[in-house]
Amino acid sequence: MPNSENPLKSCAFDLMYKDLEISSGAMRVHDHDLLVEKIKKQGLNPDSFNRYLAAFEYGMPPHAGWGVGAERFTMTMTGLKNIRETVLFPRDRRRLTP
Repeated sequence: MPNSENPLKSCAFDLMYKDLEISSGAMRVHDHDLLVEKIKKQGLNPDSFNRYLAAFEYGMPPHAGWGVGAERFTMTMTGLKNIRETVLFPRDRRRLTP
């Protein structure tokens, strides 16, 4: 969601611990016309998003969301240096399946 006072900024946050992002969140765009405008600005066809946009057609209340990276949080709390040590099924260039 763009900031109404400064459109170059968004209504979002990142919770940082030292140089590691622990959590992030943002206000979601709830205005139908603004969503269509943003879809077009990305060079996409709004008709491809009809099912998603239908929920916003008759009004959507302002809403937001946030998330915590459990593995990042665990890494910070335990002092581990590699996130793969905190993931139950880590993936990398040589391992794509558990």
